[in-house]
Amino acid sequence: MNEILCWLLLAAIFIIVEIITLGLTTIWFAGGAFVAAIAGLCGANLVVQVILFVVVSVVLLALTRPIAVKHLDSKTEKTNAEALVGQNAYVLQTIDNVKELGQAKVNGMEWTARAKEDSMIIQEGTVVKIVAIQGVKLIVETTGEEEAFSSAE
Repeated sequence: MNEILCWLLLAAIFIIVEIITLGLTTIWFAGGAFVAAIAGLCGANLVVQVILFVVVSVVLLALTRPIAVKHLDSKTEKTNAEALVGQNAYVLQTIDNVKELGQAKVNGMEWTARAKEDSMIIQEGTVVKIVAIQGVKLIVETTGEEEAFSSAE
């Protein structure tokens, strides 16, 4: 009976740690501890309980963590430079990849800019769409607009 209480206490500790950290690190072991406690209630010896704890914890971790992480990460909001992808920018200096020239302004900040395709030259005053960020450079493509861009100011 002491083994069962130890497993339940261990499961409670894992759950408390998970609630405090929210890191999806210990919840799997709480499941393993519950299975070990159930095995103890059914009369399994300590070796079987420990084996069940380890196996169930590893299986839960391997099978469900990738799914849980995927669903939790999809709700996170992009921040900093990642948030610029998909936004429009205003070309301040003609973008020419071959000559390694080009600047664009987005959200009040000036960035070095390069065209998505090396053969493309994008003239000053053009509104472009940010498709990626490589290091400190915006990778852009044209949107067809050549008028004043409100967030370029």
